[in-house]
Amino acid sequence: MSNLLSFLGVTEEEEEAYRALLRRGSASAASGRQETGAPHGERRGAEAADGPRPGAGAAEAGREVLERLLVLGLATGGAHGVIRAVPPARAVDALVESRLRTLREELETEATRRSVIESLFMECWTAVPPPHDDQAGEGQMIAQLHGIDAVREAIDELTFFARTEDLTTEPTGVLAEESIAVSHPINMRLLRRGVRLRTIMGAAILQDEPTLTYMRELVSHGAEVRVSHQPIERVIIVDRSAALTPIDPAHTARGALLVREPGLVATLVTLFERMWEAAEELPSEEVDLPSDVERDILAMLREADKDETAARQLGMSVRTYRKHLAALMRRLGAANRVEAALLAHEKGWLG
Repeated sequence: MSNLLSFLGVTEEEEEAYRALLRRGSASAASGRQETGAPHGERRGAEAADGPRPGAGAAEAGREVLERLLVLGLATGGAHGVIRAVPPARAVDALVESRLRTLREELETEATRRSVIESLFMECWTAVPPPHDDQAGEGQMIAQLHGIDAVREAIDELTFFARTEDLTTEPTGVLAEESIAVSHPINMRLLRRGVRLRTIMGAAILQDEPTLTYMRELVSHGAEVRVSHQPIERVIIVDRSAALTPIDPAHTARGALLVREPGLVATLVTLFERMWEAAEELPSEEVDLPSDVERDILAMLREADKDETAARQLGMSVRTYRKHLAALMRRLGAANRVEAALLAHEKGWLG
């Protein structure tokens, strides 16, 4: 049989084992033997047709190839050491993704080895600057970058050379489709290189599905994302050696300050850490439904005018009632109680 999956890095032995697993249904990880799930007599007949049971050496080889199938994503492990074949469409898709990741890493490594980006950036650094040029030179401690294009160029440069950490905030909590398209390849490149990526998002992310989906994708690849229910400052810090802050926080499109002065960068890192500690973990995709107590509290938003009245009807202290309510509002991303009631109704948390 020809090795059809060789272009995806699968050996002929691995492909044959995967095909056999598809035919038989499952295999025992302990013995390396593949099973059909048929009655004992039928399995014995199948074994006779396929040949005698393998010896110790063959069984060990069988276990090894099954382990390779697990690593390749062609098989999954189940209870009691049973290994099953991944459906062909999913298996091939996983192989393609793995091959693309490997190829991208090889190309990025070669680009780094050849100093391609550094060589191209030298064309910018050695160019004669025009009058009033506001691009930051290599040794400039603080520089103004005017316009969104100049800021994006600076982000590209800083993140390409990032080695350990990238810290970012997004006060609005919402990213435009264009922003996601621009930042996605940059962030994925950082994560593939093992750079620690931490992001703080404004609470509005909880109501914006595209941004929420994007952030959860980054988390699935190793990023750390938190949500702040308090106002946060906009900042990007790379390797704790360079930072970007807006020239005008109210109009970020005007440009940014590129800061390399160690004392100022250290201050911005401290600010980020304080915002990080005050923020909450990004909720998982499967958010737990409210408890009976929480449902009762949400119902009180429509039935009771005062916290004291609601707490008395529920048989709890006002302090406990308000504590539960504040937690619910954070989960819902609500700015006030009216909005909390509306959002809870939209989620089906209220009858």
